[in-house]
Amino acid sequence: MSALLREARFLARDRGALLWIALAFLLSVAATGFGIAEVREQRATIAALLAEDARDRDNAIAQHEAWGDAAYVAFHLTYAPPSEFAFAAMGQRDTAPWLHRVRMLALESQIHEADTKNADFGLIGRFDFAFLAAAVAPLLLILLLHDLRAGERVAGRHALLVATAGKPSRLWLPRAALRFAGLALTLLLPFWAGAIIEAAAPGKIAAGSGLVLGGLAIWWLIIEAVGRWQASPPVLLTALVGIWLALALLVPAVSRAAIEAATPVPDGAEILMRHRDAVNDAWDLPKQATMAPFLARHPEWTPLGTVTKPFEWKWYYAFQQVGDQQVEPLAKAYRDGRLARERAAGIAAYLSPTSLVERGFERLASTDTLAMIAYEDRVLRAFHYPLLFREPAYDPVVFATLPRYEAR
Repeated sequence: MSALLREARFLARDRGALLWIALAFLLSVAATGFGIAEVREQRATIAALLAEDARDRDNAIAQHEAWGDAAYVAFHLTYAPPSEFAFAAMGQRDTAPWLHRVRMLALESQIHEADTKNADFGLIGRFDFAFLAAAVAPLLLILLLHDLRAGERVAGRHALLVATAGKPSRLWLPRAALRFAGLALTLLLPFWAGAIIEAAAPGKIAAGSGLVLGGLAIWWLIIEAVGRWQASPPVLLTALVGIWLALALLVPAVSRAAIEAATPVPDGAEILMRHRDAVNDAWDLPKQATMAPFLARHPEWTPLGTVTKPFEWKWYYAFQQVGDQQVEPLAKAYRDGRLARERAAGIAAYLSPTSLVERGFERLASTDTLAMIAYEDRVLRAFHYPLLFREPAYDPVVFATLPRYEAR
């Protein structure tokens, strides 16, 4: 205890160290505040669009008197709301769509219309708490700890201090531990406050705190190893910043490039264009060329699957479905490729403490690639087929039973 009190008094006189710790607190407040503001804006957007979507759909349905017309004009809002922990890590929500308005048309083209770029693993994204904890905090820790030994050597006190302490660990461990704890606490206090405001689960708060402490502990070990070199503080600082640049920036960038080269993924725009071609071509094909593959997928409608008129809504929506079926291999390759990249990125993250911490936060916040793909998988169409094939008398009251999309 006396050693910690001694080091606390010494830290209180170290204006440089206090500056870095204060900066960590300010950055944590800013990152947490930005995250809370962003998730609240997204929730407000979803709430406003839900109300507007319902009014728009009711108005569109009221103006038509046929099931096919109503299905054509009625939009349905689908969305993936930010979780209560998303304030800490926005993750793939910056690169993957989390909200769609879809109609009873070709779903594949609608899903990928807002996603004309592959979902990549961002090297440096938005300034949120995950980025602060993963990339910025290690640099602050380097600035706090790099010259503990070297500074005393330069001042000519190193040998005397070691001799007085008896064991070197009695001197350096309390000094480093106090600075480590000060940095960790100033980072975590705003994070804890933000988590309480957002009503995050205690387990996730604990896991997020563990990620911060674990990531900093890894960097503490690196700093400790380099700090034993017989070199001046500027040389040690240069070496540590070089290691930080390599592990925090270079390794993730090289890993990303290697993963993308090794795992090609079709572009979302390619799915969109190929689907549109399939739908446009269907107008010129015999009706049976469309209905046969549709009924093969939906045999329950075979007794009602005959098309006798030049235009029937069931045929129109059938070739929308068949268009989806035709691009299924490409859409599957797109989905599987993203999952393969995600698995490879998870393995590569073990080479970089920065990537490991950031991915851990994204998983806790449900903002990783797996969460975004799960949202896309839930966008579906089953309400209208019985109305189009059985053709009961049109009654807009039926639309009161439309399935409502509920995000999980």
